[in-house]
Amino acid sequence: MQGDTSRGASYTVACEDYVHVVEFSPFSCGTSASLLAYGGDEYVVVGTCLFQEEDMEVEGIEFTMLRAFHHELRVDALAWSPESRLDRIPTIRFCTAASDKKLRLLTSDLQDRHEVKVMEGHTSYINQLVFEPTEGKQIASVSDDHTCRVWDLDGNEHTTLRLRSPGISVCWHPQEVCKLMVAEKKGTIRFYDLLTQQAILSLDCGQSPLMSADWCLTNTIKVGAVAGNDWLIWDITRSSYPQEKRPAHIDKACLFKWSRANENLFSTTGCPGKISSQLLIHHLGHPQPVMIGSATVGAGLSWHRTLPLCVIGGDRKLSFWMTEM
Repeated sequence: MQGDTSRGASYTVACEDYVHVVEFSPFSCGTSASLLAYGGDEYVVVGTCLFQEEDMEVEGIEFTMLRAFHHELRVDALAWSPESRLDRIPTIRFCTAASDKKLRLLTSDLQDRHEVKVMEGHTSYINQLVFEPTEGKQIASVSDDHTCRVWDLDGNEHTTLRLRSPGISVCWHPQEVCKLMVAEKKGTIRFYDLLTQQAILSLDCGQSPLMSADWCLTNTIKVGAVAGNDWLIWDITRSSYPQEKRPAHIDKACLFKWSRANENLFSTTGCPGKISSQLLIHHLGHPQPVMIGSATVGAGLSWHRTLPLCVIGGDRKLSFWMTEM
């Protein structure tokens, strides 16, 4: 890559408040646009995004707000359901986690029907949650209470996996619905069979604290994580120790996310500094980051479903970075 890899955001969208979490839906909603949700203190906004790379009539980005939802507390984590659709009868469904240790399942037809189901059981902070990706009838969540819990949509807890340290990240296999990946703060990543509730494989960071981990859903032999200042990549068919490891951030690394469009592309963020957070986009074939961005008090990180584009929330705006495949 030629020239300076550091640059400003490709696109920005103004928001009314500080954005704490932002998530593209990883599922098709039946239209050409992508669903996007962002949240902060006592609110979640749901909208659609269309980019000029997808539609020649769009200049830059076209963001359409569908609905703002009141949320009793600050949103700390958010996950989309595969049941969210905008064709036929519009349905929006997502789940949030907040500091009161509760999950909230929100379902709306974007008109009159609006339901909130509160799910209680965790006894400490919830770090991440995910929907079962094929039908969306279950939700998995991980917490500082040393558990991963699997819930149905009525709020019943079906499975509790006891962990050895706080649960940091959770990912569901895209096709095999009984396989779940759970990453723990002390540096262990385990894969569970939900039928037997036993661990079938484990990976070791060799360092802690592990801050974030992600399963590459376009090629599920790849797992990535950040721990300390480093990013780490595993090939789960080869070894329980990382195949590759590099220092990325001067301050602690904060988040790791694989691109959904390219199995060799991933991004990491540094922990929010006093002013800005660093976003790095990496390509597995390159020793250095292929792009460096920064966001004012940035938070959250999510990749577009089909484009090599990721988004970060921040101070009254969303920042989008487009990169090369």
